[in-house]
Amino acid sequence: MADRTPIERVEDLLAQLTLEEKAGQLTQYFYFNRSDQESPASNAAADQPAEVEAALGASGVGSLLFQTDPGEINRLQRLAVEGNRLGIPALFGFDVIHGLRTVLPVPIAMAATWDPAAIEAGQAVAAREARAVGIHWAFAPNVDIARDPRWGRIVEGAGEDPYLGAAVAAAQVRGFQGEAIGQQDRIIAGPKHFAGYGASLGGRDYDEVDLSDQQLWNVYLEPFRAAVEAGAGNIMTAYMPLNGVPATGNRWLLEHVLRGAWGFDGFTVSDANAVLSLATHHFAADEEDAAARALAAGLDMEMAITGPAYARLADAVRAGRVSEAALDDAVRRVLTAKAAMGLLDGEPYVDEERAQQVLTDPQHRETARDAARRSAVLLKNDDALLPLAPDRSIAVIGALADSKRDTLGPWIFAYDLDETVTVLDGLRKAASDVSFAPGYGTVPRAFPSIFDMFPNNVPADPEGWDADAEFQRAVDAAAAADVAVMVVGEWQNQVGENASRSTLELPGRQLELLQAVAATGTPVVLLVTSGRPLDLRWAVEHVPAIVQIWYPGTRGGEAVADLLLGAAAPTGRLPFSWPRHVGQVPMIYSHTRSFEPQNQGKRYWDEESTPLLPFGHGLTYTSFAYSDVAVSSASVGREDVVTVTATITNTGDRDGVEVAQLYLHQRHGAAARPLKLLKGFQRLEVPAGGSAPVRFEIGPDERRYWSAAEQGWVLEASGFDVWVGADATAEAHAEFAVE
Repeated sequence: MADRTPIERVEDLLAQLTLEEKAGQLTQYFYFNRSDQESPASNAAADQPAEVEAALGASGVGSLLFQTDPGEINRLQRLAVEGNRLGIPALFGFDVIHGLRTVLPVPIAMAATWDPAAIEAGQAVAAREARAVGIHWAFAPNVDIARDPRWGRIVEGAGEDPYLGAAVAAAQVRGFQGEAIGQQDRIIAGPKHFAGYGASLGGRDYDEVDLSDQQLWNVYLEPFRAAVEAGAGNIMTAYMPLNGVPATGNRWLLEHVLRGAWGFDGFTVSDANAVLSLATHHFAADEEDAAARALAAGLDMEMAITGPAYARLADAVRAGRVSEAALDDAVRRVLTAKAAMGLLDGEPYVDEERAQQVLTDPQHRETARDAARRSAVLLKNDDALLPLAPDRSIAVIGALADSKRDTLGPWIFAYDLDETVTVLDGLRKAASDVSFAPGYGTVPRAFPSIFDMFPNNVPADPEGWDADAEFQRAVDAAAAADVAVMVVGEWQNQVGENASRSTLELPGRQLELLQAVAATGTPVVLLVTSGRPLDLRWAVEHVPAIVQIWYPGTRGGEAVADLLLGAAAPTGRLPFSWPRHVGQVPMIYSHTRSFEPQNQGKRYWDEESTPLLPFGHGLTYTSFAYSDVAVSSASVGREDVVTVTATITNTGDRDGVEVAQLYLHQRHGAAARPLKLLKGFQRLEVPAGGSAPVRFEIGPDERRYWSAAEQGWVLEASGFDVWVGADATAEAHAEFAVE
């Protein structure tokens, strides 16, 4: 088949496959090593390796996931090629969420860079490492909009805003795939979870979702649309029911929206066991019905831990429950992906020697360090406490300051702890007088998770830990130092999948310790490591400097030291509104104007109904002023573009980077429109005392929205307000009209 085009090779193979072999091409198995007693396989699927290897040899599997060892991938690929009647290789997928060996800051942190170029560069590193070991496809990016920070998987996405979320999604797809699927050192991107998963009831993972049409089209679908337009080769469906219909069997989602409205021509895959779950949801009658209904809905591949429902597809076709044409369409899309990745060209194996060279590339670590610098958000810096003078004595306080595993964050499995640089490591390397006291113990999860079964995922206090003595030792260390750098937050296994929280409070005795450290009179720099906003009301009132460092990755400690000591300046911005208290959530900036708008910030009798910190907020080591906001025309037609310009002046004595943000409001129309919507942002370098122009364009795409009244997209005549500034509270204003 070497002289045939990829399309011809796919059609030739499709014509030769039996019904059972076609079903096999649509089946993806988890595969854990037999010897890995720490993996979920040891509990959930003890006989699974033998089952998978038998399926490989019998043409019963087309894809595998959860392998990163190039030698093992080669062995399994040979089983597939040699055991498969037609020699069709397997497609290997993996959760390459924020890096493989080189761990980047968690995705919500990368979104906080507001820097698509940096996001693309980071995922290009992840793709290069993944492709080198034999992975063809990432179950990423997660592009779910998340407006309830109780939901654990907020850490995997880009926050609350569809415009920022769309920009981040497109950048990640470009980083993974390059210019086209099959490019050297790149892999297929698999945006997930389609769709609405981030809106689960109560922020509880896996719970049902009920969204209005206008919320779906205007908010939750926008990042997926952007990912498809960027060329994503795969889409993963969500676990939960959307408006009563499970997403994995939702023909409206997969056919009407994804393939119909957006023209997606890649392949779809379920999340783990989500086809079998169609029966669990009481949507399908049994496993065969689940398989038939998922395929008929447009679901191409089933991800299964054991016992796939798609193994019953041949019987379903014979029984007339689903057409063979639908089966062929799905297989064609999967084989096309294999062809695009070069797997049908006769050389599906990995160069194991090169894989090790790629995994140890030092430039990858520098990319991670730069990303961690760009992602940190300076929330507060009273009296210019930061940056610190290098000769000041520093007391580093908090167990999270010296936890390698928690520096990396959740959703990684092929990391190297030995090369991970913690906050304590980074400061000890960069400063001359650094002491350390953990001060507080770890806080285990109330309920176990499958992810706790992985090595190093469950924290434990040292043997003989004396909580009260360690608490006092930390306070004493702070009192004896010139400055206390205290690290607080969540352990990495307290956020992520199946890790929602009912509170945003700092776990354990962290707030108590922070208050005791602050009471010593030593200036405190508070570093927050988390994947969600936490309750910082006391800290914002009493602590002079606060930096959100997220889970900063492999070189996170070096990046933090760079920022604290002034070798670099923070430029990150919040990708969500930071609530004061969990009782406020969801708390978003893009709300409509309510009845009695003068009281909109006073809806609670015991708390303001405004955020603690606004969407887009972030400080740096200089200051900026906005002026001269102007529009190119006071009145334009509906299809015309308005140019918005402004001047940004660096009013400080240090060169700096500003993230200029443009917000838009439509005054009237077929729906009440949000008071402000992000519709543009730019990063600008502005020298101390200097000024720089910024320019945005507002065209039909920025003004169009989906209206429930019209049951479709509208582009209307109206008056418009525009603001340019540093966050969602921007005040520098102009206006124009659309006729």
